[in-house]
Amino acid sequence: MKVTLFSTCLVDMFQSNVGKSSVELLERLGCEIEFPESQVCCGQPAYNSGYVKDSKEAMKRMINTFSDAEYVVSPSGSCAYMFREYPHIFKGDPIWEPKAKQLAEKTFELTQFIVDVLKVEDVGARFEGSVTYHTSCHMTRLLGVKEAPTILLKNVKGLTFTELPGKEQCCGFGGTFSVKMAQISEQMVDEKVLHVEETEAEYLIGADAACLMNIGGRIERRGKPIKVMHIAEVLNSL
Repeated sequence: MKVTLFSTCLVDMFQSNVGKSSVELLERLGCEIEFPESQVCCGQPAYNSGYVKDSKEAMKRMINTFSDAEYVVSPSGSCAYMFREYPHIFKGDPIWEPKAKQLAEKTFELTQFIVDVLKVEDVGARFEGSVTYHTSCHMTRLLGVKEAPTILLKNVKGLTFTELPGKEQCCGFGGTFSVKMAQISEQMVDEKVLHVEETEAEYLIGADAACLMNIGGRIERRGKPIKVMHIAEVLNSL
């Protein structure tokens, strides 16, 4: 099975190990990985800020970049969801709507792809430690991926899983929201960190680099000993 990796901007620039872990994990599960170097931003930051016309240029490039892919897999629920939104954004466009629909139908978040497409619930990983999991808003509420991450985590040998209190609450990132509404965002992420502390977990796991960057930064500033990891890194541990 051929899989084309959509790494996302944050993974590419700040969390390259997440991309590496995603590739190694998928290869171990029998996938052949392709990585088109022409991929850029999915256009979400500009689109969510109201710059619809400008964001479409990036979207068109991404549509063309992944046009020949069999499956597009991303280690980010938020960015995978953005691809699923393309048909709505290009609705009525005789050229781009069909292409956008084709891309949306073959795009999956990493854990969603493993569980729903590959039909794998135990990837053979081993990770020693107590963990809790942050359910990011776009991935859970919009993309609809709710069970796959916890199914995979609970099958990791040596891992102790604790449900995160208030897991449905936003961490305060919200893309440009954390910049435009910094004080509100700070209060939201502080509440999230308090919930993480309640679990007494050693590790906070998530499936969106942006959320992890936001929560991890706050944990570090508050001097807490909790480690932050992307789920791809945990599932790739042997």
